[in-house]
Amino acid sequence: MSGQRIWAMAMRYWYLLRRSVPRILDLFYGPAVNIVLWGFVSMSLAGHGSGVAKVGAALLAGMLLWDVMFRAQLGVSVGFLEEVWSRNLGHMFVSPLHAWEWLLSLMAVSLLRTVAGLAPAVLIAWFMYGFSLFDLGLPLAGFLANLMIMGWWVAMVIVAAIMRWGQGAENLAWAAVFVISPISAIYYPVAVLPHWLQPIALSLPAAHVFEGMRGVIADHVFRTADLTDAFGLNLIYLALSSLVFLWAFQDARARGAMLQLGE
Repeated sequence: MSGQRIWAMAMRYWYLLRRSVPRILDLFYGPAVNIVLWGFVSMSLAGHGSGVAKVGAALLAGMLLWDVMFRAQLGVSVGFLEEVWSRNLGHMFVSPLHAWEWLLSLMAVSLLRTVAGLAPAVLIAWFMYGFSLFDLGLPLAGFLANLMIMGWWVAMVIVAAIMRWGQGAENLAWAAVFVISPISAIYYPVAVLPHWLQPIALSLPAAHVFEGMRGVIADHVFRTADLTDAFGLNLIYLALSSLVFLWAFQDARARGAMLQLGE
């Protein structure tokens, strides 16, 4: 594995980003609009007492943290799709570039895109609604790391699906996170879900992250088990998704799909 090749690919995506006004706007407008919307909802709840105000704070924190996962996933999967749309996969892999080097460069750029997109939303939440995400304290770092990792392994599965089934599967890049959002406990506790659905929810790292987040906001109590469970699940899913990604990559090369990946 070459750090120089990873850096070169990351710089390639950075140059594409910084020279494109639509791409830059796409980083900011989604999180900004969402925080304004949910901020007004939290303000309406704040007038009904301090207990309900904590619900509003949990909604804002949930929206911001969920956007981290969504942006991390989108940064990798859409970066891959742009190579597919430009028919550039074959050109990249006739070079000494390895699959992992390319994937790590996409992850690095997705981290940059996530931070850039989240920063204005965090400032809007603080300036307009008096809510600071940093009030979560040190656990915030663990929450963010877990959601970034989850976004990456979800993206790896999506990329593998597109390499296997072609561009007909590209809608997964946008739809996958919405499919799992109802059982990720973003805005409500896992206990609200039907009993048969709760074990499925707890099999996702995101559910443990958001349960931990609500514990910090509502009770000022941080449960270490929430983070350790999330990290453990992420490691398992990251290993499995890596195997799926490598299998799909090798299969696509064997079929010549890198040169003709399409519908």
